[in-house]
Amino acid sequence: MNKMSTSLPKSRLLPILYFVKRQVSKVKLLTLLKTGLVTNVMIQAYAGYGNGKEIYLAGRVLEDKGIAPSTALDSFWSNLGKMRKRFLTVVFPGVYVSATFENQKITVQTDEEGYFEIRLPIIPKREFEEGWKPIELSMENPVSRSTSLLTAAGKIYFPSPKAEFGVISDIDDTIVSTGAMRIWEMIKVTFSQNAHTRIPFPGVAEFYHSLRKGSDGILSNPLFYVSSSPWNLYDFLMEFLEAHQIPKGPLMLRDLGLSRNQWIAGSHRDHKLKQIEHIFEVYPDLPFILIGDSGQQDPEIYLEAIQKHPHKILAVYIRDVSKRDLSAVQRTYDQMNIPLVLVDDTLEAARHAMNQGWIAEQSEEKIKVQSIIDQKG
Repeated sequence: MNKMSTSLPKSRLLPILYFVKRQVSKVKLLTLLKTGLVTNVMIQAYAGYGNGKEIYLAGRVLEDKGIAPSTALDSFWSNLGKMRKRFLTVVFPGVYVSATFENQKITVQTDEEGYFEIRLPIIPKREFEEGWKPIELSMENPVSRSTSLLTAAGKIYFPSPKAEFGVISDIDDTIVSTGAMRIWEMIKVTFSQNAHTRIPFPGVAEFYHSLRKGSDGILSNPLFYVSSSPWNLYDFLMEFLEAHQIPKGPLMLRDLGLSRNQWIAGSHRDHKLKQIEHIFEVYPDLPFILIGDSGQQDPEIYLEAIQKHPHKILAVYIRDVSKRDLSAVQRTYDQMNIPLVLVDDTLEAARHAMNQGWIAEQSEEKIKVQSIIDQKG
């Protein structure tokens, strides 16, 4: 009998492995709850966004491991311990979570990995001022007899009605060096450093502030971060943005675990395109600048978005970390009359944006100064 007939096709093997995974997870969760090893639970609300018609917010119900904020003086072992807690998560499926915004309420249920998604229509439709608005989250059923009903506060970002454009940016190797092209280096960096010791590329913070301000100097242009990093790193990445004074914005990550239909829950490409499509859907009249790097197919992924929405993108900035040949991709961008700007440093992208009139002329000097400070550490 040949090998083809004895081996189990991947299409049949995946549902079996996923079923086994779910059964193991159920037994593990029941054991942890009954033995009292899990007593602290939290609703982790990810930063949401909205318009005058609808708001969107995602989150997760999981064990609260009490991860304290980091400092620049934290040791290797402290960093390792906190990151270990982030990845050794205990999640709670089947929990009903209610969200209340502007006296409107919706209730959803967490999925098998503890995630929930809120899409709440705003009735009546109205215009919001730029900024973050609060949303209240509450648990409708306790996860066990020993835990109580919980509440949490989330935030929804509304861009200014006067926004000139929006920005969608990657994080890994775009804002900060992660070694994403070299898996072992990426793991080492992720687990040994923290939000303060991970240093962004020079000038990034000032450049993103300049994009937020646009040509008129008013903080009105929205920033969205779409990354293939796992949701386990959400609090770490938000802390990183704050520690280095990089403008905050809604952050869309992904689940890396085995899913019902895929070996990894969504590819890098599929995840990015899905999130970009949704942002475009929520803000149909807003053009965008896309920022990424050459290490993980961002030029090709962004090109797919442009081909579907040729009038939505002003330019694409790519940090050239791989030095791979992108001449064929460049020609396609040229044919579509969309600038694909490959840069070695942040200042190159800033100069292009300034020449296009998207950021103020005085931004260049500020980014230069910031770059020097960043390089000195």
